[in-house]
Amino acid sequence: MHVKAKQIAFGGLLLAVTVVCMALGSVIETNTLFLLAAAAFFVGIVIREFGLRTGVAFYLAAVLLGFLVTPNKCYVITFAAMGFYIFLGIEAVWMFLAKRPQMGHRMGIFWFAKYFIFNLVYLPCLFGFRSMLFQKVVSDQLLLAAVMVGQIAILVYDKAYQYVQGTLWEKWRKRIL
Repeated sequence: MHVKAKQIAFGGLLLAVTVVCMALGSVIETNTLFLLAAAAFFVGIVIREFGLRTGVAFYLAAVLLGFLVTPNKCYVITFAAMGFYIFLGIEAVWMFLAKRPQMGHRMGIFWFAKYFIFNLVYLPCLFGFRSMLFQKVVSDQLLLAAVMVGQIAILVYDKAYQYVQGTLWEKWRKRIL
């Protein structure tokens, strides 16, 4: 019983920090992507600490609470996309591959799955919401450049997530848990 209470308390604190990061993204416009990425990283922390089912519940609670509390709903959608990528593109695929050591080329499959899931989210948003993202009519060359920038940005996002999980969270984990 004590372990579940500790999980719930820690998850509630992380949920509060996640929603505060989303709300601050609406207030501090210059750091919006940083704050939304930080909020999405908490999804990965919960998944790694308490499992995939708890992480999915945390993710869904953060999106729902974000829609209720955050003034700019577009930022909640951005958080939802970033969190979805972390929970499905990184953590779920990693857990799936960890259970199958006999599979060959696991790192190649891992990277392919990450890029596939990212593009599954990114490309429909880029092409489907073109009028929301760009103020003027966009040429095909500029749209292709946006696709390429997204492919590079996901590498930066992945490296930042690996750094947070591998370095920062490991230091803080010993103090908190």
